[in-house]
Amino acid sequence: MAISVQNLIKERKYPFIFSLLALILITFLLLTKTQSPIASTLDLVQSRSTSSSSPTSAPPHSVRSSPISSPSTEPPPIHTEPPPIHGDVSWNLCNGAVAVDYIPCLDNFKAIKALKSLRHMEHRERHCPEPSPRCLIPLPRGYRVPVPWPRSRDMVWFDNVPHPKLVEYKKDQNWVRKSGEYLVFPGGGTQFKDGVTHYIEFVEKALPVIEWGKHARVILDVGCGVASFGGYLLDKDVITMSFAPKDEHEAQIQFALERGIPATLSVIGTQRLPFPDNVYDLIHCARCRVHWDANGGKPLMELNRILRPGGFFVWSATPVYRNDERDQNVWNSMVAVTESICWEVVAKTVDSSGVGLVIYKKPVSSSCYGKRKDNNPPLCDQNNRQNISWYTPLDSCLAPLPVDSMGNSYSWPEEWPKRLTSKPPHLSAERDAEEIFYEDTKHWSALVSDVYLEGAAINWSSVRNVMDMNAGYGGFAAALIDMPLWVMNVIPVNGPDTLSVIFDRGLIGVYHDWCESFNTYPRTYDLLHSSFLFKNLTQRCDIMQVAVEMDRILRPGGFVLVQDTVEMINDLTPIFRSLHWSIDLFQEQFLVGKKGFWRPDGRSKI
Repeated sequence: MAISVQNLIKERKYPFIFSLLALILITFLLLTKTQSPIASTLDLVQSRSTSSSSPTSAPPHSVRSSPISSPSTEPPPIHTEPPPIHGDVSWNLCNGAVAVDYIPCLDNFKAIKALKSLRHMEHRERHCPEPSPRCLIPLPRGYRVPVPWPRSRDMVWFDNVPHPKLVEYKKDQNWVRKSGEYLVFPGGGTQFKDGVTHYIEFVEKALPVIEWGKHARVILDVGCGVASFGGYLLDKDVITMSFAPKDEHEAQIQFALERGIPATLSVIGTQRLPFPDNVYDLIHCARCRVHWDANGGKPLMELNRILRPGGFFVWSATPVYRNDERDQNVWNSMVAVTESICWEVVAKTVDSSGVGLVIYKKPVSSSCYGKRKDNNPPLCDQNNRQNISWYTPLDSCLAPLPVDSMGNSYSWPEEWPKRLTSKPPHLSAERDAEEIFYEDTKHWSALVSDVYLEGAAINWSSVRNVMDMNAGYGGFAAALIDMPLWVMNVIPVNGPDTLSVIFDRGLIGVYHDWCESFNTYPRTYDLLHSSFLFKNLTQRCDIMQVAVEMDRILRPGGFVLVQDTVEMINDLTPIFRSLHWSIDLFQEQFLVGKKGFWRPDGRSKI
């Protein structure tokens, strides 16, 4: 005989009623939980953290490789297990010989040891682990808020970058000294015997048309040391992308970024540098230890690829000014390679200290290529060649130099600072492209002045190193141009290619895939800016992975500024809070996170 609810009430079966009500309430909560974006994100984060062994999708380009020192002397590989989940998201601390300075795609020693060749610096190129570690990077003992700019150009806290080997190794060349609690950078270098300021003036005196900060605005410094050349060029309104391989000299790029000078880890090995064709005004090498004639001259041809037509290559090295047999053999090889790619010697001189340099100029048109005795290197087939350089092998051919829609030779951008807001030479020829560019510039100018500098909870006086993770035309960086900071503009490889436009404007940047780790040391940026980046990423990889990378490269006390949809902001908020970042939301589409000094107690091997 069936028992009705009414009979139960009449018979006062209260325990049953309470149980029934509890069951109904639990069912209701389970059904409604999926309606809350924050709750659903927490569930997603937990499930992804416990299943991190599943591989992410492969990048669009599969060829991987980079330069120097035997991998057999490297620390053991880094491994990590997913942290345990107890209710909310929890984290473990990376643990291992290189944990404090860990760079996932450059410290994958297992992959490096498996390489079949090291002849072309393959072991200094990118080899990303799969899956990427999910542990958080520990802080160096005694780490503190960095010395503010401009003092940081000349001195940084030793405890923040506690690497004394370079001090001893370069003690006679005045690169860096240890003084009490500080590392001090006197502005010396292998070729800067009378100081870097004298050397910069020496270069311009050798070729006045360079006009630092007017004609020559965007510079690449190859094998940059501690980046004093780029640091002092800032006084001339020149922005320099300084680069060197990891550990060629201990932590040189880490020193540069701690100083507040633009720099990145890279190498000319078997793959193109992450820059477009024809964008640098000038490229500089002072004893940069690159064999330019190696592998059929491919390293020098890579410089030719990224150098702007009519741009300059400044080479300061002993083969230029010494007459011993070894140096003269190198010089003769350099003559052969530069002539084969139609570079013209426009200056060759020696200064009072005995240091010499030669300055080459790249042609402005392809006419010279057809006049060579031998078609070597040959011209590239433009139909099978892409501009985006991401896991792309070095060219063994010469790309024809660009012409405009009327067939005229490529034109140099306007002098700085006019080039920042004028029409970029590399802007698309499509209809409305120019109008869209100018509207984009106005949009970012208004957004930065009205919202980012006024409404966002950011202490801009503490910000020096900035990264725009999805830079577009570089409007965010352009709007900040009068601030005492610099911006690394990043163009995701799976989106529109606008990086050439950014260089035309007199700004710097790189290609990158945010489903992988960035080529920089931990704790190197004060502010990470992202504008509508994450939607496309979620279709390719786990945003938890991106959050871990953001935590890795952001300094304690640094800021994250995200503009995105309400749904994406809701997805990101609990992840950032799990990292113990303080979070502010405003206007429903802007999230400001501030990273503190918190690090988890648990440890995972890497």
